Amino acid sequence: MRIPYEDRFSDLEPLLARVEKPSRYIDHEWGTLSSAEADYRACLIYPDVYEVGLPNQGLTILYNILNHQEGISCERAYLPWIDMADAMREANVPFLSLEGAAPLASFDVVGFHIPHEMACTNYPEALDLAGIPLFAKDRDEDDPLIIAGGPSVYNPEPVAAFFDAILIGEGEESLVEVCRTHQRLRDAGASRIEILRALALVPGTYVPALYEECHDGPCTEHGYVVPKQGEDVPSVVYKRVIADFSSTNPVPQTVMPYAQLVHDRLSVEVLRGCARGCRFCQAGITYRPVRERTPDQVVSAVMGGLKDTGYDEVSLTSLSTTDHSCCSQILARLNRRLADTGIRVSIPSQRLDSFGVDMALQVAGEKKGGLTFAPEAGSQRLRDVINKNVTENDLERATRAAFEAGWRRVKLYFMMGLPGERDEDIVAIANLADKTYELAREVVPKAQRGNVSVSISCSVFIPKAQTPFQWCAQTPDEEVKRRQQLLLASVRNRAVRVHYHDADTSLLEAVLSRGGRDITPLIVGAWKRGARFDAWTEQFDLSRWEDAAAELGIDLRAVASTPFDLDMRLPWEHVSPGVKRGFLEREYRKSLEGETTPDCTRTSCTGCGICPTIHASNVLVGERG
Repeated sequence: MRIPYEDRFSDLEPLLARVEKPSRYIDHEWGTLSSAEADYRACLIYPDVYEVGLPNQGLTILYNILNHQEGISCERAYLPWIDMADAMREANVPFLSLEGAAPLASFDVVGFHIPHEMACTNYPEALDLAGIPLFAKDRDEDDPLIIAGGPSVYNPEPVAAFFDAILIGEGEESLVEVCRTHQRLRDAGASRIEILRALALVPGTYVPALYEECHDGPCTEHGYVVPKQGEDVPSVVYKRVIADFSSTNPVPQTVMPYAQLVHDRLSVEVLRGCARGCRFCQAGITYRPVRERTPDQVVSAVMGGLKDTGYDEVSLTSLSTTDHSCCSQILARLNRRLADTGIRVSIPSQRLDSFGVDMALQVAGEKKGGLTFAPEAGSQRLRDVINKNVTENDLERATRAAFEAGWRRVKLYFMMGLPGERDEDIVAIANLADKTYELAREVVPKAQRGNVSVSISCSVFIPKAQTPFQWCAQTPDEEVKRRQQLLLASVRNRAVRVHYHDADTSLLEAVLSRGGRDITPLIVGAWKRGARFDAWTEQFDLSRWEDAAAELGIDLRAVASTPFDLDMRLPWEHVSPGVKRGFLEREYRKSLEGETTPDCTRTSCTGCGICPTIHASNVLVGERG
């Protein structure tokens, strides 16, 4: 019998005085949308703490959509921090929703957001805290349906066993269809397996229990996934996409937080998708095609959203905001409308050219904090390998324009361990940073040179599913550490600051990116050893994973650093963003020759295959420069 839906905040309240940031757990925020009278109840979970999860646009969009469906109520939950989770277990208080303080096990459907690989131990943590069996195979008829979706579902296999269904792609339409299908069959008295089989026929829905792992033929050690014999399910689950992006709500935010958030501002998604074609970038493939909102819609959304929420900052968000064909026009109009209000407009990144600096100037006004550019690689040879399509001259012109316009702080993003990287490419990163600093010294007036700051942020390349580099190995972590020291030694100017990502974390991310169902016991083993919130630097401990791997006979470094042959079947090919395998192979071969591919929104179709496969296309509202 299902646990009853009831408010249990009185059980949680005595614990608040014992934990850090009790505001994370207080309900009744202004602007919530759930309804206690609804017949069908959903709870959407962000697998991190409140202040990290509340700003997430994806969850906000789905929360808004479900609550506008007749007869459906949607609540939210964020994973309790370690102190609260331990206190809840001690007091026998289960994981509760935020709005109604109801046990998660009392809902009809519980949906997890999958933001990145490093959240993986937080799924068993959440399910265990809720009193719900960790694995879909162990749940009975009274357990809620456990689903998932988000940007990091394109190799679902390491976490697939935790979920009854995984929604691939954009969820605005598919989540409603899944909930309505579940509601209809629930009311008809259907069994759990009957419900799962029906959900597998909803386009974009992957039901792991109806598939199995195989190892015959050319494949990696992790195998590949096919439908179980006798199951009428698609051999490839293609992503769902919103073809008419302009029909969606640009401002889904309604909830006003009690606590300071990581991104505490109004967010307006101005476009979706990116076609620049960086060969390491998963989002650049999985969010295609490019779809822009009109300037009128963006400006109206910003003004209305600011009025409704009271924020004093708005962020124009996307993968590549300054690529919007009307970005300059949008910024000019917003500047006129917001003049003398003290409200700030921000954009998350700048194009690496003078046009990008011009647009940054429009949003900065007198508040010129810092600018961020992403050359990604130090040498032109390696930038061509990864299809970055920018030159050192682009960087010089952009940084010169920035320093001349009044900026004094510039951050340069690079990646280390890219396919084909050599020591001279690492030295080239240092040379580029030194050159940027010297350029600043040349341009900035002498009295202001003490304020000049140039910094390097260097992440580690992770081979990602559905990219041209999905067959590549990760550089071994010990070699990454050697190259990090080479970078430090190669920076001549002590005023240039160097930051780099932890090689241990990157090793594990590669394991989770490249593995199959064989990695699930590793996740559970690490969680049982205390792994939670592994995306938090102070919480991550590689030894937990190494101990779990040793018990299972898994070599973490071999999983991360073994390349895949091009003829191998891969663990994730049964889910797809619609890209042709032939296109990815062609892009990989072009990388070996240092040959670049243009952006299809500025030239012509490059043959990735996504538009015809998913029946959508690029939608631009102007000409891209």
